[in-house]
Amino acid sequence: MSPAFDYALNDSRAVVTIGDLPVEALSLDATAHSFVDYCRGASRRHSGRPLYSTSVNGHVISLCARDAKIEQLFRQADSISADGQPLVTMSRYLSRHPLPERVATTDLFPQVARLASDVGLTFYMLGASERVNRKAVEAARRAYPKLRIVGRRHGYFSLEEEPKVCAEIAALRPDILWVSLGVPLEQQFCVRNLDALAGVGIIKTAGGLFDFLSLEKPRAPKWMQAVGLEWLFRMAQEPRRLFLRYLTTNPHAMIVLLTSMR
Repeated sequence: MSPAFDYALNDSRAVVTIGDLPVEALSLDATAHSFVDYCRGASRRHSGRPLYSTSVNGHVISLCARDAKIEQLFRQADSISADGQPLVTMSRYLSRHPLPERVATTDLFPQVARLASDVGLTFYMLGASERVNRKAVEAARRAYPKLRIVGRRHGYFSLEEEPKVCAEIAALRPDILWVSLGVPLEQQFCVRNLDALAGVGIIKTAGGLFDFLSLEKPRAPKWMQAVGLEWLFRMAQEPRRLFLRYLTTNPHAMIVLLTSMR
């Protein structure tokens, strides 16, 4: 993790270690404020590259434990948030620094957007299909009329097109670039392009954020989120895509948490 991010958090950055990944023990509100404070601070102005922020849940924990290359993508992040209620619950019993709450990107975005609207920070939204991306941006602008979204682009571009995409984003110098390409494509994009995106403040991987912002996919009821069953709701919505994933990764993730969380 980059020491530059310490400027924003102004503390020792307590973490919960899961496998070899340091997951920040921060609340949703503290995480949102750390993003905004960093983008407004001197550290961002003097940094040669963006900060790279990502999130982990049970699926990611399992992937990282099985694949060293994927784990390395996450280990290169400057900050890692806990986007999974089971991680929060188990940290209360297994870690010296329990996670205060789940920091789901879908919940983090509105918190950051409200703060960014007040102080004039800028967003760029990259990823998903053209239709979903457009609808997500439109929804964000309706919800936060003062929010400055300086650019957007769908996520269907080739490796050959990537330098041009990055150059266009870097020229706009957004404070926060939200990248919604899915795991591990979005992490690969971030690691490959940290230098190419110099001038951007923070790159935040966003998973399925744009699907939820655009209302293309519904979120689980609050009670299911609170007890860690959002995965079950999502599997019921997309059984063909998600049944086998959760059947294989959830038990493995539980083993990893029990044996490595501290």
